[in-house]
Amino acid sequence: MNLATIAEPHPEEAVALVVDDVETTFGELRALVAAARRGLAGLGVEPGDRVAVACGNDVTFVVAHLAAVGLGAVTVPLNPLAPAPALAHEIEVTGAVLLVADPAVAEAAMECRRCPDLRTVVIGGSPEWDDLLAAEPVPIVPRESDDLAVLLFTSGTAGAPRPAMLTHGNLLSNLAQISSLENRRPRVGDVSLGVLPLFHVFGLNVVLHLGLQTGTKVVLCDRFDAEEAARLVVRHRVTHVAGAPAMWAAWARAVDVADDAFVTVRVATSGAAKLPLDVAEACLERFGLDIAEGYGLTETSPVVTSSTEVESPAGSVGVPLAGVEIRIVDVDGEPALQHDPGEIWVRGPNVFVGYWNDPEATARALTPDGWLRTGDMAVVDEDGNIFLVDRAKELVIVSGFNVFPGEVEDVLVEHPAVEAAAVVGVPDDATGEAVKAWVVPTIGAELDPAELREFCRDHLARYKCPSEFAVVDQLPVGMTGKVLRRVLR
Repeated sequence: MNLATIAEPHPEEAVALVVDDVETTFGELRALVAAARRGLAGLGVEPGDRVAVACGNDVTFVVAHLAAVGLGAVTVPLNPLAPAPALAHEIEVTGAVLLVADPAVAEAAMECRRCPDLRTVVIGGSPEWDDLLAAEPVPIVPRESDDLAVLLFTSGTAGAPRPAMLTHGNLLSNLAQISSLENRRPRVGDVSLGVLPLFHVFGLNVVLHLGLQTGTKVVLCDRFDAEEAARLVVRHRVTHVAGAPAMWAAWARAVDVADDAFVTVRVATSGAAKLPLDVAEACLERFGLDIAEGYGLTETSPVVTSSTEVESPAGSVGVPLAGVEIRIVDVDGEPALQHDPGEIWVRGPNVFVGYWNDPEATARALTPDGWLRTGDMAVVDEDGNIFLVDRAKELVIVSGFNVFPGEVEDVLVEHPAVEAAAVVGVPDDATGEAVKAWVVPTIGAELDPAELREFCRDHLARYKCPSEFAVVDQLPVGMTGKVLRRVLR
């Protein structure tokens, strides 16, 4: 077993990837990946080592990722747009021995070189990268089902961002579960739009891995722009589009997107956050797209439920995939009554094995008998349809990405003019939610929101930065001194 074998069975001449209208066939991709495996091995990468990949949605990411996994190493996909300190922290936490990065990340990579375990940095398109791809090919290394394949950072169900451990078995199991859906079975001419970022589990497993496994052509797009993404759908006759709610909202209101732009799309899905009903209705009315909503999280590789093949009511995320068990439990861990909200617990072969080097967080997330406590609240109707009603109390989801308020607050209070800070999520038409910060200035200081915004951008990924600031004299606190975020909301 090895996740990297998903690209092996398809005809040499079949197109695997399209980037900027340049096609890469499965034969070409396999040759590049096989050479890169030997190249990585020549740089000292061994099974179990962590290889960080900070690239956009391009061939470099795919080759580096499949080569590392195929060698028996563990890929650590990172956001190439994250500030240098954030990249360095994630590399250091995972103990990555090698970083493959976009040229745009070259400057940030210099700071990453200070990480104690990092031995090598390779910039995509550089002579060093070309040398990797010129190596003699080597075969894929067999792995066991419970061997790690990927570490993906997530805010998770247990607090601040931490790397979730996904095994070969986890990822392959979820691919099999998704493929059990009738409309996910491959057809001649299937084309998938790969605009979701590949450092996110939705883009990585649901789009890239599933496309490679089924022989679907994947059209990769590095940055989401509603008009350009729609043009790709038309130009390449895309049949499958997976997106976050913010993407569907952008398409629904884009004036330069033709009403028939999605006429070739057979399967349209939304995940990573709750899809607003008005957005779903707008896409159905304008484009004729009946968007199927699902539910999942990084810790479940990621898909748990889908409404693609059931007559689920509007607003439902559907029913569990085959092989996935779900419980809706009350505060005592007992089954919640029908139509009463409870926490979603998930069990199945797609459920992760824990958080990297964090047994305490793992124990909080996983029960001894393998149930994942998601922290997400839902109700279930008499037909088994699941409706999300809440999620982990503190979590903010911006365009499908998790933001833990404490991480943002820790950065804000580092500013010399900030005495205290609190962060919550607020509704946003473009991103689903946005980060809003309430800040208390130090005595005698004057706070400039524009300055605070730039300060945050130097230390946080852009989607984590507050879009609004409120300067207040004090924060609402309870009897124990804890900030009452519900009052701020």
